Amino acid sequence: MLFKITFEPDVVLIFNPRRQSQMENKQILVLGLDGAGKTSVLHLLASNTVQPSIAPTQGFNTVHINSEDRQMEFLEIGGSEPFRSYGELYLPKGQLLIFVVDSADHKRLPEAKKYLHQLINPNPGLPLVVFANKQDLESAYRITDIHDALALSEVGNNRKLFLFGTQVTRNGSEIPYTMQDAKDLITHLAINM
Repeated sequence: MLFKITFEPDVVLIFNPRRQSQMENKQILVLGLDGAGKTSVLHLLASNTVQPSIAPTQGFNTVHINSEDRQMEFLEIGGSEPFRSYGELYLPKGQLLIFVVDSADHKRLPEAKKYLHQLINPNPGLPLVVFANKQDLESAYRITDIHDALALSEVGNNRKLFLFGTQVTRNGSEIPYTMQDAKDLITHLAINM
């Protein structure tokens, strides 16, 4: 049985409960506030290329990435207010959480911190990879500042936590080494879980 949910005239979500229950233990969730760069980061991880001017996700975006004889399913959930609660529904069965934050959006860092802790507090064993995105912008906070702003020292001693400074720029088509390192780490975590 398929369910069709229309959020806006051009946004339609098809939900197949049977398929979802088969895949829910294998999903890597990609969450964060709207405009943080989740879709751009996910596209770069999947294709090793930069896609300019990607519109923010309004709903859900699923991407499959093949790596080391394994297919990983990434579920991105839009970061605008109406969609954030869906992240909480998927996290208990998630394999890994990737949280993307806009390092240059200083005003929204407290909101990002609140959302992140709301997600991870009920899921103490879920590994967390944080992308401090948009590091190429002059106003971007450094990694240590992002660590403090998101209170990552409070996420729990038993949680695997990784923080990467990332950028998805239009210059060149080669994947930045930090993104390649992050992709390798995510693959390693997915295989060993």
